[in-house]
Amino acid sequence: MPDLPAPLPPALTLLVTVAAFLLGSLVSGVLYSRARGADIRDRDLPGGSGTWRQFGRGAAVLVTVGDILKGVLAALLARALVPQGGEALAALVTGAVVAGHCYPAFFGFRGGGGIAPLLGALLVFTPGVLLALLLTAAVVIPTYKATLQARVKLNAVPFTTAVAVPVGLLVGALTGGFWPLLAGGAVMAVRAAHLLRLERA
Repeated sequence: MPDLPAPLPPALTLLVTVAAFLLGSLVSGVLYSRARGADIRDRDLPGGSGTWRQFGRGAAVLVTVGDILKGVLAALLARALVPQGGEALAALVTGAVVAGHCYPAFFGFRGGGGIAPLLGALLVFTPGVLLALLLTAAVVIPTYKATLQARVKLNAVPFTTAVAVPVGLLVGALTGGFWPLLAGGAVMAVRAAHLLRLERA
């Protein structure tokens, strides 16, 4: 497992981490659905997939782009304010923006699954790992749908995530970008377990 870099300046690190969490808390699906006079969380998760099911393709694209952009903005802000932060800062900020999306401070800590803001943060911090994730997903999703989904009866997104994240971690360990993906993936895993428990309750 790669070593983390040297310690970060505490005040600026705290600032960018909190800013990343608050950016993540601006959940596009909730904002969009409330603008339409509803709250998508009463019927579905507020990510791109849930928005597609509830409001259609155009709305889903808008929401997904919005959630990716907040990951991008959080990462760019961190790089601008703490340019020496390296992978340690990237891990903190990625985890924070995903946590904000999953547990938004502005919306009662009830958010989405975290995929889109994770992709946005990785796009800035470690595009090679992001490319590995996307290529893995491009192979796994159609293969899974054609072979296993009818028997496993699990949505393609969580199955693909379970396959793609280890591939991304391996690429990150070899080329850099291990820690940001681990941080974001860990938050997503906690959220997935929470959602599963809620469904069974």
